[in-house]
Amino acid sequence: MAQIVLFHSADGLRPVVHAAADRLRAAGHTVHTPDLFEGRTFDDSEASRAYQEEIGGSEELLKRAVIAVAPLSEGGLVYAGFSLGGAIAQNLALADEKARGLLLLHGTSDLREDAATSIPVQLHMADPDPYEPEDWLNAWYLRMRRAGAEVEVHRYQGAGHLFTDPELPDYDEEAAERAWAAAVDFLADLED
Repeated sequence: MAQIVLFHSADGLRPVVHAAADRLRAAGHTVHTPDLFEGRTFDDSEASRAYQEEIGGSEELLKRAVIAVAPLSEGGLVYAGFSLGGAIAQNLALADEKARGLLLLHGTSDLREDAATSIPVQLHMADPDPYEPEDWLNAWYLRMRRAGAEVEVHRYQGAGHLFTDPELPDYDEEAAERAWAAAVDFLADLED
């Protein structure tokens, strides 16, 4: 079974992250859910952005993520995340020579030109997604392939950005179930 580190979105460590971790544990995986916001959760993106700026922005969040992952990384991790957490997961996975995979839900991050990896990557996105426009996703896909990653993209027509979170207006039950079924299959292929 895979050892997974699952990062929360800009909304913080909300029940959807715990539910996702429980779903993956039920499939036999070990799942860690670091809280990069130290217990804070947000219902408003402006408040979340203000908090992120207050603590030092993306640099501080990445530092917190590295500290959270450091004791876990000996055996090779699968990095996963929701939206902002997906961007963090991507950055860590591409920097970790022992990474076994990358599962992205609702978000990606830019890649350095010299990025190189051979990890399998699975991405789940709304179609369209206001935070990840079509041009961005196409460029991201090409850069990931150029870096050497095996990339699988799942798009969900008409779903909202955070379509896996039942507590948000974006929720799309059918899309969420399809995404989790594909994610569980993807993770099963990464097992020892």
